[in-house]
Amino acid sequence: MAPQRFHEQFQHIQRALPDIPLTMGPDDSAGFLYEKGVVLVRDGEEAPFVEDAVRTHFTETQGLVPDHVRREGPQTGRTGVTRIRVGDPTQGEDTVPHALHAVRQAEDRRGRRLAGRNHVMHIAVNACPGDEPVPVPRAGSANPAPAEGRYDPATAVGVLVVDTGLVHDHRCYPPLAHTTGDAQCAETDADGVLRQYVGHGTFIAGILAAVAPNTDITVRGTLNDAGAVLESEFGALLFEAVDRDGWPDIISLSAGTPSEDADGLIGLEAFMWELRDQRTLLVAAAGNNGSATPFWPAAYAALPEYAGSVLSVGALRADGEGGACFSNHGPWVRAYAPGERLTSALTGFRVPVPYVYQHSTYDSCRFGPDAYSCTCQYPPHTGVLSEGLTSTGGKPDQVMFEGPAQWSGTSFATPVVAGLVADRMTRYRERDPRAAGAALLAATADRAEVRGARAPALRPPTWRPVPAAIPALPV
Repeated sequence: MAPQRFHEQFQHIQRALPDIPLTMGPDDSAGFLYEKGVVLVRDGEEAPFVEDAVRTHFTETQGLVPDHVRREGPQTGRTGVTRIRVGDPTQGEDTVPHALHAVRQAEDRRGRRLAGRNHVMHIAVNACPGDEPVPVPRAGSANPAPAEGRYDPATAVGVLVVDTGLVHDHRCYPPLAHTTGDAQCAETDADGVLRQYVGHGTFIAGILAAVAPNTDITVRGTLNDAGAVLESEFGALLFEAVDRDGWPDIISLSAGTPSEDADGLIGLEAFMWELRDQRTLLVAAAGNNGSATPFWPAAYAALPEYAGSVLSVGALRADGEGGACFSNHGPWVRAYAPGERLTSALTGFRVPVPYVYQHSTYDSCRFGPDAYSCTCQYPPHTGVLSEGLTSTGGKPDQVMFEGPAQWSGTSFATPVVAGLVADRMTRYRERDPRAAGAALLAATADRAEVRGARAPALRPPTWRPVPAAIPALPV
């Protein structure tokens, strides 16, 4: 992913989390975000062992006083992790890479990773946006269009969407008439302008309901705060989401983070262990970095112990024939589904709401020499976060939302696949969501070209390709 947009988003997330000093990894590139001066370890004997190893290393090599390295309480309980402060984040270079290096030899002896960064977990259009939403005429139709079928509360498949909350008028969008959950916090700013990421969870729920009408969809606003939360807190928030209503058939999660670690995230370990012992299928977005670097928790799908419980989803481009330029890819991505220029609910139909674009489009694809009319370029607009905009006297583009929207990202390919699994459960009276997911993948012979590989492609019957000729952005 080109650093420009990543850096713009970094500043936005840092403003939303002002009390948490953040930095980028691994080298100020468009990789991941994490908390400065803190590492995560497991509770129990590993926490004091890591604390002592880091303290000894820093005392001997950098002359830091022992108080600079300390466990921070209270511990996080059910998630089984402890924060260890490894330096003052306001003073000079971040000490986290040095601390992780200090425990590397101990990890080699013990045969597993003992410490990790405290990553920022974010919705998949947050630190790596595919694009921003585009208004669709009020009379515009959904894509995917609503499938035939009826909602039967006695047989409906339970789907939990962990995301931003529901906009207040979501029930004005017919497919969401019986969707429940948390309200979206602070939909507009002091000037009445729609905030960035508002409607993300509502958009996802609209896609799910269109693909699988016989679903009980619950949307939890776990990521209402700018779509970002620290890894040390995310595991507990996921537990809270499933505890409120019980483990559902399917969790649709369009959030995560890249990481240098190849065996998952310490902060999610306890949740993933419990998930593994349930019947729930986690359908997770692969992320929008245009990279093969694993994006967690979607990448758990490639670990043998989680293979049946996690289904990772990448995005197809608008014509459905190949991978979207922004989509992450690699052997850890199990399937691809339409995720570019889908149409669903962003706001209801009552009062038009203005939105100001945050990012500018590019002259060419920011992920490489892709030859199609991708969302990097079209529809063209100028964003308020663009460097030099104020100095040149330019103004960001503003549009009005009063109904459906068109949006792109693996965030939205994910509910397509979650919906296809739920629909299969209804049609075949399948009670096991993991068996339904495995059968769905086994039954599809469709393939799409993704970065030189032929990958499984799941295209809903009611989805239609979007023409390459993209109209100008409405103003």
